[in-house]
Amino acid sequence: MARSAAFWAIVRKDLRTYYFKPPNISWGLVFPLAWTLMFFLRSGGGLDIARLLPGVTAMSILFGTTSMLAVTITFERRVAAFDRLLLAPLSLEALMLAKLGGAVLFGVLNSAVPLILGFILTDLAAVQWLVVVPAILLTSFSAALVGLFVAVSVSEVFEAQTFSNFLRFPMVFLCGLFLPLTELPGWLRPLSYALPLTYGVDALRGGLGGGLHLPLWLDFTALAAFCLALFLLSLRNIRRHWIA
Repeated sequence: MARSAAFWAIVRKDLRTYYFKPPNISWGLVFPLAWTLMFFLRSGGGLDIARLLPGVTAMSILFGTTSMLAVTITFERRVAAFDRLLLAPLSLEALMLAKLGGAVLFGVLNSAVPLILGFILTDLAAVQWLVVVPAILLTSFSAALVGLFVAVSVSEVFEAQTFSNFLRFPMVFLCGLFLPLTELPGWLRPLSYALPLTYGVDALRGGLGGGLHLPLWLDFTALAAFCLALFLLSLRNIRRHWIA
């Protein structure tokens, strides 16, 4: 009971303190929608909303989950707040899952905004929710774990921001968000397949009726593998560099 209460107390604290703030909401939502508007204007108003929706949804998840998580853990360590969290009646694994929980929930909420707009602006009768829901959850977890890995790999907040942007912005162009992987130069495609968001976008596209580039089982397996690998690497960094 104490462990469960501690877990959810950390999740609620992070949501209240970090995520449900106007700057974070604007960064997680307005930025992807601004990209959509840019593509819409460039196309002369003839943009296929249904084709663009998976990319906008994935961007909302990516920027919503990583914009705060990558810096808050680093900040908490600098002010010794993280050390106090280590005193909670939780294992290190459970503590990290609690820190991830706020980011994942915020990413899932962010994903709902473009989906609602998509239903308003176009017909999405072909949506397969049994594909879309796990795709959103796995994409949110993988994006949050990218933020966690960034946070535990640096020592300063500005380093976390720089490292986070170094990873996020290439994903915008290499993960098939707006440009199909088949249109990328052949020498860039291996790099695309090394990024977790590629598989999240592909699964979302398949679930939203846009067609799959890869088998769905491969998308979900790759996302799960990225989640496990990033979680284990993050725990390793914490134990080596943060816990004496």
